[in-house]
Amino acid sequence: MSTPHRVVVLALPGVYPFELGIPNRVLGSAEGLYEVLTCGIEGSSVRTNTDFAITVEHGPELLSTADTVVIPPFDHHLLSEGLPSAAGAALDAVRPGTRVVSICTGAFLLAAAGWLDERPATTHWKLVPLFRQWFPRVDLDPDVLFVDDGDLLTSAGAASGVDVCLHLVRADHGSEVANRVARTCVVPPWRDGGQAQYIEQPVPEEGRDGTAATRGWALEHLGEPLALTDLAAHANMSLRTFIRRFNEEVGVSPGRWLTQQRILRARHLLESTDLPVEDIAGQVGFATGTSLRQHLRAAIGVSPLTYRRTFRGAVAGVS
Repeated sequence: MSTPHRVVVLALPGVYPFELGIPNRVLGSAEGLYEVLTCGIEGSSVRTNTDFAITVEHGPELLSTADTVVIPPFDHHLLSEGLPSAAGAALDAVRPGTRVVSICTGAFLLAAAGWLDERPATTHWKLVPLFRQWFPRVDLDPDVLFVDDGDLLTSAGAASGVDVCLHLVRADHGSEVANRVARTCVVPPWRDGGQAQYIEQPVPEEGRDGTAATRGWALEHLGEPLALTDLAAHANMSLRTFIRRFNEEVGVSPGRWLTQQRILRARHLLESTDLPVEDIAGQVGFATGTSLRQHLRAAIGVSPLTYRRTFRGAVAGVS
């Protein structure tokens, strides 16, 4: 039997206990495919963000042995624009090429270290303004549950840690194993809609409505040829006002957001169904299978056939 993939979870001061346990609960349910260990940055006792501390058996030197490092969130009151020296020393122990995953505020640590410069990332929607102020060089997407940028993955708040860990299992071992893990953990194997559906919109100024309802409506009608004028009309705004408000609230243009949602839905259907590419293209709003192929390749660098084979094994009749 091959050696399990080693995952080292870094428990920082102020760590959130729920999220700290997610990697072990999810990856540890993957039939012995992962070895999940926890380390701290100084001493064996780690104060959590609640009224108890935890004891870890390993120090930061364990990070040098990891195949994947997971950084759970820590109390937002401890966030800083600079990189704390102890945390920086711990990150220095991570070997080049190691896969690194953050949950929620863990992205702040990676950004402070400069690891996310010019790269896509996400974090908890409530912290987006502060993150953008401190780390303008990061391509932040506040609308998704997680971002996979190869060797660096970032996820939104709390339970999105479950989503990104299931994604790791799916990427490493396919949908069948990931689905079994999800059933064991009594969670859905895939959540549609991103974190936009959870974002708390402020009370709009008089005469101004947000775009959240229109985003929800668009997700229910992805298979239709949605024009920006359709979205603006649904939001009861002029096209110019709608585009400006959408960018303010989501951080990307309506057109880019629509494409992102269609690609996410297409990836889910490629993983979970045997539908031909042409049918999937129709369901997610791409005019043709060729259009879906082009968009998928631009987004993740592979064809639908290659993507489906990665997750589900060879499937006849898909190209």
